[in-house]
Amino acid sequence: MRTRRSVRPARALAGVLLAAALATGGCSAAGGDSAGSEADDKAAAPAQEAATDGGAKQGAPGGSAADGAEAATPPKVTADHIIRTASLTVRVKDVSEALDEARATTENAGGYVGNETTRRDAEGREHTRVVLRVPVEKYADVLAGLEGAGKLVERHAKAEDVTDQVVDVESRIASQRASVARVRELMDRASRLSDVVTLEGELSTRQAELESLLARQESLKDRTSLATITLSLSGTPTEKATTDDDDPGFVDALTGGWDVFLTLLRWLALAIGAVLPFAAVAALLVLLWLKAVRPLLSRRPRTVPPAPPAGERGTAGD
Repeated sequence: MRTRRSVRPARALAGVLLAAALATGGCSAAGGDSAGSEADDKAAAPAQEAATDGGAKQGAPGGSAADGAEAATPPKVTADHIIRTASLTVRVKDVSEALDEARATTENAGGYVGNETTRRDAEGREHTRVVLRVPVEKYADVLAGLEGAGKLVERHAKAEDVTDQVVDVESRIASQRASVARVRELMDRASRLSDVVTLEGELSTRQAELESLLARQESLKDRTSLATITLSLSGTPTEKATTDDDDPGFVDALTGGWDVFLTLLRWLALAIGAVLPFAAVAALLVLLWLKAVRPLLSRRPRTVPPAPPAGERGTAGD
């Protein structure tokens, strides 16, 4: 009886210790599993967020094989990654009025007016060239309104996909920022002056590259968010200009002959005016010759040859 009583408490005590050991092992395993799962969750959080963002951008729910296939495909190109440019040449009746309407249309769409150039040709017609920047979502409406302002002469439209450039710049900016942060950490730990000077030069170079990338990103953002429209406005030809191709009449011939006669007189007068100084000098020289030089020559005595001696005369007579 004593043996049975002593065995039962021992067995009970052993059972209690075994249960406690199992409970402790289970808790530690659960703690380790939970810690591992937390670490795994932290490590997988960026990937899950990226996948969630990609699924949200594509507008498809996750959790199926088809959704996984759609997530693996490249993202669809949006208007934010396309540079749109267009050039229009429109002939209107009143250039100033058409320009005011174009400005109002651009400003109402949320855009602004850029460079503007105005000139007049030899016939007095006004020509204006203006650059308009409008939001991409209002690009088609503004373009259609400008085309309807008059007679469309010429149109060019271009859409350039810069998705690769945008993604590349964003990736390089992230890498450059991380690089700048690492150099700053090294500067905080550096103790020698030479190391500090070297790291400062490296930090300056990397910050300059980062600023260049940020400027390029801002340029891409501006070009993709606002479309560029180059509008050329020209006045319509006058009625007089449109009748130039008609056959000439008697009045036209008379007018043309009179113009030729006047032109001939003008050129003749120019020729006389050009020759007149030389003629005056020549006349002056002739007058000087007749009035001064020639009388002097006529008044000079003539030279008589001397008479031969007497002996020579007789010899000559014989």
